[in-house]
Amino acid sequence: MSTVIPFESAKPAAEATPERVGVLLVNLGTPDTADAAGVRVYLKEFLSDPRVIENQGLLWKLILTGILCIRPARKARDYQKIWNTEKNESPLKTITRAQAERLAADIADHAHVVVDWAMRYGNPSIASRIAALAAQGCGRLLVVPLYPQYSAATSATVCDEVFRVLAGMRDQPILRVTPPYYDDPDYIEALAVSINAHMASLSFQPEVILASFHGMPKSYVDKGDPYEAQCIATTDALRKRLGLESSRLVLTFQSRFGNAEWLQPYTDKTVAKLAKDGVRRIAVVMPGFSADCLETLEEIAQENAEIFTHNGGEQFAAIPCLNDSDGGMDVIRQLVLRELQGWI
Repeated sequence: MSTVIPFESAKPAAEATPERVGVLLVNLGTPDTADAAGVRVYLKEFLSDPRVIENQGLLWKLILTGILCIRPARKARDYQKIWNTEKNESPLKTITRAQAERLAADIADHAHVVVDWAMRYGNPSIASRIAALAAQGCGRLLVVPLYPQYSAATSATVCDEVFRVLAGMRDQPILRVTPPYYDDPDYIEALAVSINAHMASLSFQPEVILASFHGMPKSYVDKGDPYEAQCIATTDALRKRLGLESSRLVLTFQSRFGNAEWLQPYTDKTVAKLAKDGVRRIAVVMPGFSADCLETLEEIAQENAEIFTHNGGEQFAAIPCLNDSDGGMDVIRQLVLRELQGWI
């Protein structure tokens, strides 16, 4: 005859150990070395992605062959201007690692959460870091594309690569991906605080501030990419927070190449026109980048500064990205903790 244990005297079951959760920060990518060979490998991977160059037909393959013969040496010289020689790596890699390390420290009270980082192109690869997280027993994975604004050429291609990696795994982790945060109040506030702090440190008062975002072929937006609308929303929210008119905080797009029409107005042409029109003091903030990189440190802070002074401008300031600053990390931490609800 079986014995029935009274409910009141039954011992509580042992509390289940939480399943390990991997958090993977992903940024665009970087060459492994600041020479033509390293840049060539990086550019080939980047420009062979159909999310970046949608028409990967024979004509593009011929053009790409020419690009890979000429462009790597020139871009390598640009990378050498900003290269972290102490660590022998690009600033983007240095900063993304620091963001991951700070996030891990900030959420260390969640002992079953493992934070790692990867690059969509170059190293460390998404495949290698997913494998590392799986080896640590992470049965759940939160992927964090470090792009405030969504585009198919950035956020979507991160997902493409994650899905490709998972397709080869028999024991797949449960997957979540963080959304874009282009109008998140924490993000707008962090940008505003950063801008105001940097402006207070300058020896001059900018007459105009440019909000420069990475460019995109206009045809991509015409096909439905929401990127331009999200850049506009970020700029509008930032203007409202800073109390600036549209003439004082101007939206522009940088980093175009090729002959196709890209989103306008172009940053470099706007910088030149402002100087020619008599504006003598400007600052540039780059709200589409979560970390400083070639496009901010060389293209804006050096190349566009030179364009401005060459056309009559006098004082130019490039405002740093949020990087691993307290404000920048607060944005990432809040985003991650929000998307981990139910897992932690």
